[in-house]
Amino acid sequence: MTWGSVPMHSRWSDAEATGLDDLDLLVYTSRLIGADDTLVVWGGGNTSLKRMETDFRGRPVEVLRVKGSGSDMKSIQRRDFPGVRLEDVRALLDRDDMSDEEMMAYLRHTLMEPDSPRPSIETLLHAWIPQASVAHSHADAILMLTNNCDGDLHVRRCFGRDVAMIPYIRPGFRLSKEVAQVYERTPGLRGVVLMKHGLITWGRDCRESYETHIALVSKAEEYVQAAARGRRVFGAVRRPALPPEERRAVAAQVAPAIRGALSAEKRAVLRFDDSEDVLAFLESEKAPALSQVGPATPDHLLNTKRLPLWLEVPDPTDVEALCRAAREGLARYAEEYRAYVARHNREGYPLLDPFPRVILVPGVGMWTAGRDARAARISGDIYHHTISVMAGASALAEYESLSEEDAFGAEYWPLELYKLTLLPPEQELARRVAFITGAGRGIGRAIAERFATAGAHVVVTDLNGAAAAEVAAAIEARHGAGRATAVALDVTDEAAVCRAFRAAALAYGGVDIVVSNAGIAEAAPIERMDLAMWQRSLAVNATGHFLVAREALRLMRRQGLGGSFVFIASKNVPAPGKDFAAYSAAKAAEAQLARIVAIEGAEIGVRANMIHPDAVFEGSGLFSPELRAGRAAAHGIAPEELEEFYRQRNLLKVRVLPEDVAEATLFLASDRAAKTTGAALAVDGGVREAFPR
Repeated sequence: MTWGSVPMHSRWSDAEATGLDDLDLLVYTSRLIGADDTLVVWGGGNTSLKRMETDFRGRPVEVLRVKGSGSDMKSIQRRDFPGVRLEDVRALLDRDDMSDEEMMAYLRHTLMEPDSPRPSIETLLHAWIPQASVAHSHADAILMLTNNCDGDLHVRRCFGRDVAMIPYIRPGFRLSKEVAQVYERTPGLRGVVLMKHGLITWGRDCRESYETHIALVSKAEEYVQAAARGRRVFGAVRRPALPPEERRAVAAQVAPAIRGALSAEKRAVLRFDDSEDVLAFLESEKAPALSQVGPATPDHLLNTKRLPLWLEVPDPTDVEALCRAAREGLARYAEEYRAYVARHNREGYPLLDPFPRVILVPGVGMWTAGRDARAARISGDIYHHTISVMAGASALAEYESLSEEDAFGAEYWPLELYKLTLLPPEQELARRVAFITGAGRGIGRAIAERFATAGAHVVVTDLNGAAAAEVAAAIEARHGAGRATAVALDVTDEAAVCRAFRAAALAYGGVDIVVSNAGIAEAAPIERMDLAMWQRSLAVNATGHFLVAREALRLMRRQGLGGSFVFIASKNVPAPGKDFAAYSAAKAAEAQLARIVAIEGAEIGVRANMIHPDAVFEGSGLFSPELRAGRAAAHGIAPEELEEFYRQRNLLKVRVLPEDVAEATLFLASDRAAKTTGAALAVDGGVREAFPR
């Protein structure tokens, strides 16, 4: 929440709601809540509606439609609300207790549609409140009231008798019964505040439950803003942030070391964040202690873990010191996390990833980590809200969070871990970052798209920045936001190559795969070739590959995770063509460079292989009208006959497509070729002259 901002207001629109049936109104209400990230973030919160339906035998039954586990309120649909028969669920109210496993097994028998999503763990809570519609959020403003040492006092001062308070209880049967009992014995309540958890409201219909919710959250915002006005809630500035260019330069150099240490057991994708609120928190005197108190709400634990890693050195511009501190700090964090689990793991749950999801570096910024860009973004978004909650809570009293034991119980709660089982299986290049040159069209584009389909995050580079951006946008549209980033790159420009790898490090934390593909082709007999043509070919087709390889090797050494290069060379390396000296000689230099990269990279676990394609016309920028004319002349044919000439030349009589080269490149880049380096693979339909000798 921004101090001094306009308090929250209802977004309900009669124009939008008119004509919707009751279940569509539930969807509409849920999306209104989901659209406001100060109420819920990334899958949090839940809503419900009680209605009459017809069961499979044609009988009228009262049904609770409640948000399904794993769905997101921002984009929720009708199908995401499983229905449970209320008569069966209300029958449980007479019980004294029930384990989570028993409760969820019971709820499966009450479903209206057996194949529907698993109902929310808080289904009983919704069912046992008699009102027709119930809304539950983890509103920042409510957490500001509850997450401090005087939480009870501030909730009471803010709301008076309008709400009841329930001390922190992990969601499940006990909490649901406590809410039901509070509702029953306290007429006139407008809602219930769950300490260190969130807010529940209700109403005769979806609109009433929603607008009551907004009114209470707005009241909490006004209360906190009044307390915070004019105050520096995080204290004085202790460590000012570096200027933007300087801190990002540091971040780009440090990120691979962080990613390497963080990926000791399984690779992670990073996201760098130097937003204003993050930097303001990190530079404050209270931040080191506050950051180690705990999460704003238990729902955040799967994404942020209980604590971030606080990483600090005397001079934040000292890159080597920061890298050492990162490696040592991450190892220490993992050791302390294992000890924390050992202290509380009486049930013997398997250990989750012991490394942090959030890394805070005063003077520089914040990194968040995840299995992919989406997960890293979720962790980051949540921590922004954690900072906001800490600020509001600190304006009232000393910030508090869950106890260590309660945090463990929430993090290793089987019903929360169930959400992990809903994730799709990881693909071949999952958790990997691929840097591809010349990816704006043709072979490079096909490789970028194939790698993205295989799970990679792709840095799409091309001399034509607009073409690179178009490819990256198409990948994101198909595979999700954050799965690709575009960089305009002239591979002959040393500074530009450095900037491109810096962009990759800032976007994802590092690089695992480099496909060095950018190239040009011009044809002329040696006697008629001018020096400029020769030098252009060497600059792009040899020096460009060197500049990319050198910068990538430097990054991979700092990252310490090994890596894979695939150089897109040419059939002209083993079998050069007439009137093609500049191209063939430069490509031969590229091939020799690839072999040296294999030799020198082996000591840090880096492989390097090459592809020799031939006559790839589709989508190619290589075969310009001038090149077609030149190659046709060399073979004594008309330009329009060139493609068929090449097809007939190969043994299989096939056209070689960009997708064919992409498939071979994927093989060499992937773990399927983990024991292959220094090799060349022809994708040419079988050109006898190019056979290895």
